[in-house]
Formats: sequence, C-alpha cells, structure tokens
Amino acid sequence: MMLLVRGDREFLVAPGEELHTDLGVVEAPEDPEPGQVVETHLGEPFTVRKLRGPDLFNHFERTGAPMMPKDIGLIVGHTGACREDRVLDAGTGTGVLAAYLGRLGASVVTYEQKSEFAEVARENMELAEVADSVEVRAGDVTEDLDSLGEFDLLTLDTQDAPDVVARADDLLVSGGYVAVYSPFVENARDAAQAARDAGLANVESMETIQREMDFDDRGSRPSTAGVGHTGYLLFARKP
Repeated sequence: MMLLVRGDREFLVAPGEELHTDLGVVEAPEDPEPGQVVETHLGEPFTVRKLRGPDLFNHFERTGAPMMPKDIGLIVGHTGACREDRVLDAGTGTGVLAAYLGRLGASVVTYEQKSEFAEVARENMELAEVADSVEVRAGDVTEDLDSLGEFDLLTLDTQDAPDVVARADDLLVSGGYVAVYSPFVENARDAAQAARDAGLANVESMETIQREMDFDDRGSRPSTAGVGHTGYLLFARKP
C-alpha cells in the first residue's frame, strides 16, 4: 500500500489501483517510488508517499480510540523498546502500539478480547507490514499467563492490567519493563500498587499532556482548542 498526497489530502491505495477524486482519476503506479509524481487524467499532480508510523495511526481501520503517538513515544522512550525485544501486549484495539513495536523490530504477542476486533487488528498488521512479527491473539491474556514464558517488555491497555502487573516478576526477564496505559487514574493507581507489591523497581506514574502552540502577529501561546490530556502511564522495571 502507498499514499497518494496532494497538499494536506492523502489517499491510501494499492499498486495499480484507480483512484477517483474531484481532481480527476489517477492510477497508482505498480512499482511506486517515494516522491514519484503521478497525474490525474486532468493533469493534476499527486505525490507517492511510503507509509510510516504516523500514517498508520491515520489510516488503520479503527475499532476504538487508538493510542496516541505521544503516548507511544513515551512508552518507547521510557522502556528502550528495540529490535529483538520480546513483547507481551494486551488490549490490542486498533493495534497502533503493536504495529509501532513491530516496526521497531520487536517480536510482539498481542491479546484482544473481542474476536472481531482481533481480526481487524490482523488486517492492520498486514497494512503495517509487520504480520510476521506481530501475532494477534483473540482472548483474555490473564488465562494464558502461566504458559507464555518471559518477555523484555509488557505493554498493557486493559482494565485488568493490575492483575497482569501482579505477575510481572514471572513474566519479565531481569531488567525488563512494564508499561501500563490507563484512561482513568484509579486504574493507574491500582497498577502502581500492584507493581510495588510485586517487588518491581523504578515505579513511576505520570499524566500525559500535549498542547499545540499558536503563533500569530499578536504573539505566541499554547492553543486553547482541544484537550491535551489522553491518559496515564505507569512504568516499572524488574530488578
């Protein structure tokens, strides 16, 4: 898959696919090169763009609110997620976090309780070209904890995350991390307490906030539009 881009408009298309727009009909190239320019039958140019992580966030088929790129960045930065890491992810949803980790070179097993959501996530992994490194399982991760083995990283976006954190000592290699995303502070608090009770170190909780800046002739200030809060992150590490 590729993007055909014109200004701030972009369309997800397959090689050879015919795209109909108000600027005319354009055929996506069979062997696309990033930066290649193709024209509609009316002579209007579109530029070929290769998919990158932020594009996946915008173009994945969604089954709910996906994790925001800023939260994914914090998870990667705080845990050092990297190539050859083995990751247990729970609460797949749309699969944006799992796809980002797969594109880093990690091997990911991700659990989604709703089978129909899991099927959509598998299709999204195909789009992200990480289907070989990200395994999407339909089911409850807590039912399989005894048989999963050890991981370098646990990433959890589920209501029962504290129950998984309580088992982190069994699930993590020495020095491995757990990262929990919680939309509600109560779940973040419970996950933090579970991490301490499990003997994990470097327990850290934070609210994640991002605000855009407005620049105009009058001056510069944070934007008053929108809400910068998305959720809470809990990080902890096995000694």
